[in-house]
Amino acid sequence: REQQQLLSPSAAMIKAVLVFNNHGKPRLTKFFEYYNETTQQQIIKECFQLVSKRSDTVCNFLEGGTLLGGSDTKLIYRHYATLYFMFCVDASESELAILDLIQVFVETLDKWYENVCELDLIFHVDKVHHILNEVVMGGMVLDTSSTDILNHSDAQAKMQKAEGAALFGGGGTAVVSKF
Repeated sequence: REQQQLLSPSAAMIKAVLVFNNHGKPRLTKFFEYYNETTQQQIIKECFQLVSKRSDTVCNFLEGGTLLGGSDTKLIYRHYATLYFMFCVDASESELAILDLIQVFVETLDKWYENVCELDLIFHVDKVHHILNEVVMGGMVLDTSSTDILNHSDAQAKMQKAEGAALFGGGGTAVVSKF
């Protein structure tokens, strides 16, 4: 019975991963708990309002907004250039571990795209979601090795290229290997 509680969706340690720009436009959203679309938009707006008015000299975590559970939730974020990378997590999570996880995610994106920028997140959303799914799935951390994540992403890209070549008669290059 205890094991069932650990596997239930409400037991997810990471509730959401949000990436938005300096103007509050969402560039990546992944919720690990169900919220209808209207509530998701309100959560994104609330989270942006909470972090955008903070000074760059203060710590990178704060109590969650009212829509995410208030004191039962932490918002842990990093601000890189024009993007905020935010993980909304259960209050029992380690802030430093999540900051490291954000760093791994950003470093992996940076290596994949050879200096990632906001446009990469916009135009290659499927690949960005794939990389995020290599790091976190179902609200639980899967992998923290940037090298392993990149190897899995390379393998997926090669498989897609091979499927594209088979689909288009062996000589096709319709599927881009490195999004």
